[in-house]
Amino acid sequence: MQERNSVAELAGVLRNELDRYSPGEKLPSSRALVERFRVSPVTVSRAVAALAAEGLVVTRPGAGAFRARPPAERHRPADTSWQQVALSAETGEEAVPRSVDATGVLATLTEAPPGVIDLSGGYLHPALQPERALAAALARAGRRPGAWARPPLEGVGELRAWFAREIGGPAGTLTPAEVLITAGGQSALTTALRALAPPGAPVLVESPTYPGMLAAARASGLRPVPVPVDTGGVRTELLAEAFRASGARVFVCQPLFQNPTGIVLEDRRRREVLDIARRAGAFVIEDDFARRLAHEGGPALPPPLIADDADGVVVHVCSLTKITSPSLRVGALAARGPVLQRLRAIQVVDSFFVPRPLQETALELVGSPAWARHRRMVAAELRTRAAALLTALRTELPSCEVEFVPPGGFHLWLRLPGGADDGAVAAAALRAGVAVPPGRPYYAAEPPAPHLRLCWAAVSGTAELAEGVRRLRTAVESAGG
Repeated sequence: MQERNSVAELAGVLRNELDRYSPGEKLPSSRALVERFRVSPVTVSRAVAALAAEGLVVTRPGAGAFRARPPAERHRPADTSWQQVALSAETGEEAVPRSVDATGVLATLTEAPPGVIDLSGGYLHPALQPERALAAALARAGRRPGAWARPPLEGVGELRAWFAREIGGPAGTLTPAEVLITAGGQSALTTALRALAPPGAPVLVESPTYPGMLAAARASGLRPVPVPVDTGGVRTELLAEAFRASGARVFVCQPLFQNPTGIVLEDRRRREVLDIARRAGAFVIEDDFARRLAHEGGPALPPPLIADDADGVVVHVCSLTKITSPSLRVGALAARGPVLQRLRAIQVVDSFFVPRPLQETALELVGSPAWARHRRMVAAELRTRAAALLTALRTELPSCEVEFVPPGGFHLWLRLPGGADDGAVAAAALRAGVAVPPGRPYYAAEPPAPHLRLCWAAVSGTAELAEGVRRLRTAVESAGG
């Protein structure tokens, strides 16, 4: 071959000769090819490069060119389209369609991107978490005799007793035998819903309410029926009517620092909720998620609903997660009567038991001097942050309304000006560098007004809160709010 032959011609000859070589075998050197075909080194280099680009040869600097090993046989793309039919198919006359939508939950679990201020997070900022106390508790727990043995299915006895005292109060209205240890509050809620209502049944919920509960109910095939709240809590006249109209046998409520409104159920309505449920032959699931998040200097907290219920109407849910760390997933279910055995059975079937080292760590933490110090610190910090957020909102967003200022918890329910689209505002806020969840996922039906839920727990401090509200103002203005 003369020099005038093209790179393409040489590449074609080499391509046809590749079968002479085994996969991985070295091809002749560039010098040998130059001499054989009487071409320039540049032509050889370009021809080999062309074959390499086709995946036929592999070049290794300083070693030469080698026949490429054939790629592994390509399998056809998986076809999972059949699952759309299988997951939605209904069989039998009483089949209940289910949907699993975690969108509202993910809004509070997803970490904000770098540079974005997180006003959506539902857990304490790392600076507020008792990391040193948790580390020490974990170390002590690991040295406890039997710490890695299988725990009792209902939970470690000492921890059940501690929760019984916390829930039942000084009067001792609850015994350890009426408490089950759970893997956090969400797990307990799901267990309670499955225990108390069959698939297809209606379940009454506050409106607005916690999206994680709505998601759990729908995933279990239940039908959430909203009951509106006002600044005194759930409207009991509408609760009674909802029980009559729907035939529901379960009502889920958050009497203390309700999510998302922060409302505290007033005393008169506490009694009415229990009376209405008794007359309906229904259970009340009390999600007491924020009791340990009261603000410094706030009013005395009412006792849990279950403390005033001797007849087994209330199934109580609580957790240590919010006041400590998202990874300390230890909570409790409390109930009286035969329902406790059903709760226990469902929990055993689903997860056997809560890992004993985690239970022992929780027990070590709440029994240490650091526990009281931590709670005082959090109470003071939450109060400071709540005041800072309110001040920033009055300055930057006077057109928005805070309908209730909670004396505890970590969130405010902000009503946007009429005509605003909370989804559009939340999207604009993220572009402006602040993460806030829209109000729509907090409603089981159509929302009556646009809202945002603003949280002050996950930010680093008051300066970041103020900056977050300034960015939010930009978003509200850009979205036409």
